[in-house]
Amino acid sequence: MDFRTTVERAQRLRDLHADRAPLVLPTVWDVWSARTAAAAGFPALTVGSHPLADARGADDQEGQTFEEVLAAVRPIVAAVEVPVSVDLESGYGHRPAELVAGLVEIGGVGLNVEDTVHAEGGRMRSTEEHAAYVAGLRAAADDAGVPLWVNGRTDLFLHATDAAAVLDEAIERLRALARAGADSVYPVRIQDDDALLAAVVGAVDVPVNSTAHPVTHDLERFRRLGVGRVTFGPLLQRALTDAMSEMLGPWRR
Repeated sequence: MDFRTTVERAQRLRDLHADRAPLVLPTVWDVWSARTAAAAGFPALTVGSHPLADARGADDQEGQTFEEVLAAVRPIVAAVEVPVSVDLESGYGHRPAELVAGLVEIGGVGLNVEDTVHAEGGRMRSTEEHAAYVAGLRAAADDAGVPLWVNGRTDLFLHATDAAAVLDEAIERLRALARAGADSVYPVRIQDDDALLAAVVGAVDVPVNSTAHPVTHDLERFRRLGVGRVTFGPLLQRALTDAMSEMLGPWRR
């Protein structure tokens, strides 16, 4: 994809975040799912690491290399005319500038980066370390001349036994990501808790991303809670797995 098109798509993704509350980005994993979501009328997409790994027969949690992810995402980006963001887990051991260069080269215009470093035993980056990594991504995107959308994710709630007990720490972590240049923030695993979602939304100045299940959740609820961005993580693929199993069931007999 040529550089001008990449820049135009990056700006379009940025405009969509400003125009839609929330912006829903279906989480896709291959050309078929991307084309299906785009044909359904969605103006932008995101590629999830978990469904991408499942589609490729690999493991999530950085069971793929960055090079493998880029090779798998390249045809997805080329197959649709809408902006595509990519979940890059915690960076696959690469420096921020390397992530940005690889993403821009295949035409990706947004990225998600988390603070669980699976390649290092699943440790969590500190608040300062993760913010510094996001700042590196922002600086690299600026240097490249592409307004990439950076979604800064924290897994603090995911790892906590009591999500409410880490709320203050999570908010400080998300605020640090926003100060470092994250365009949106993503507190994983609180999508079913109205109080926690509302508290996070009220505490940060950038759009908050929430995971959603395409069947059991509804868009109006997220809009009411002030969520600025919705993605499905692995839940769209799982919902399709359930539907496919149900359809195929009668044919076993």
